[in-house]
Amino acid sequence: MSQKRILSLTLAAALMLSLSACGGEESSTSGSQEETAGVAVQVKEVTAGDISTENKVSGKVVADNEHTVMVATSAKCTAVYVEAGDVVQAGDKICTLDLASTLASYNAANISYSSAVQSYQDQKAIFDKQIQLAQDNVNNLKQLFEIGAASQLEIDQAELSLQQAQAGRDSTLAQLEAGMQSYKSNVEQLAAVLENVDAGGNVIAPASGTLVSLSAVENGFVSPSMPVAVIDGVDQMKVQVSVSEALVPKLAIGDEADVSVSAVEASFVGTIRSVEQAANMQTKLYTVTLSVPAEVGGLMAGMFADVTFRTDTSANTIVVPTEAILTSGDVQYVYVVEDGVARYVEVTTGLTGTGVTEVLTGLTPGQQLVTVGQSYLADGDPVRVVSGEG
Repeated sequence: MSQKRILSLTLAAALMLSLSACGGEESSTSGSQEETAGVAVQVKEVTAGDISTENKVSGKVVADNEHTVMVATSAKCTAVYVEAGDVVQAGDKICTLDLASTLASYNAANISYSSAVQSYQDQKAIFDKQIQLAQDNVNNLKQLFEIGAASQLEIDQAELSLQQAQAGRDSTLAQLEAGMQSYKSNVEQLAAVLENVDAGGNVIAPASGTLVSLSAVENGFVSPSMPVAVIDGVDQMKVQVSVSEALVPKLAIGDEADVSVSAVEASFVGTIRSVEQAANMQTKLYTVTLSVPAEVGGLMAGMFADVTFRTDTSANTIVVPTEAILTSGDVQYVYVVEDGVARYVEVTTGLTGTGVTEVLTGLTPGQQLVTVGQSYLADGDPVRVVSGEG
């Protein structure tokens, strides 16, 4: 075989090897692209849990010293849980009093007051509608009078009817308001009797400290003229906040709240020791006082405190990260991953907490909820889960 032919065959073989190598690279690149296809997302398994509405308010730290625990009525003591000299914590039971009738009266007074308020509002709405109709009638007759389709007498009669409706409204609402204020006064009086007493008739320690005196004796009677107990809370502090009329009915003595005092980087759980039943005349807000645990130190009077009350709790419900929920107009929706594909799911929501939201409809436990990347999805898009929980 000639040298020229041998050289030609060698070049042809080298070319085939080169093309084969190029084909392999293309195949490898194609495979890599297939592996990375789909929108990258993070997911979280949908689970059931508990959630509470969080109400954040600002308050201040106040010096707390001796605490006198009074009950503004005579009552039989059915149980005593402590002795003079004991160290008690805020929220501890001191004794139980037979206050069933007083508690029943307080509950009944609350119901009567609420009913009176509702009646006032209902009647006012009815009167407002009637007066608006009478006013509209007067205005219409005046317009008709201008074109000769109504007489001055008709206008005068309509205006008289309007005045009579206004007078009737004012008289009736004044009577209803008087009754409402009477019920409110009754509630406030009974609330004063039940200060530092929970719904079970238990007298609750308003602060942590040493019980320096105790007048309650099992099967004996307590008197409004003598303290049930005196607690020495030396070097203790308390936190006071002002809350709105919408929040105050949801708070009760013994409830806990998260407290943060940034000046000393302190965070702790405070216990509600008192809830004022009458609003401040200027601010129209209600003062709530929380006890500070004995082990919390470094607080000084005047420091600002952030308090978070948790209300309206839902248990064993679907709770998801708020950021996972998208909105379009009035529609709320999320994406879940099913067989490597994003699925659009409309949801309805309930309570909201810190960074989480209750989902009432649309999701079930076990689904894979998209928590990152959902803004780039459409229904049916292929997805690639890059990380996630559960």
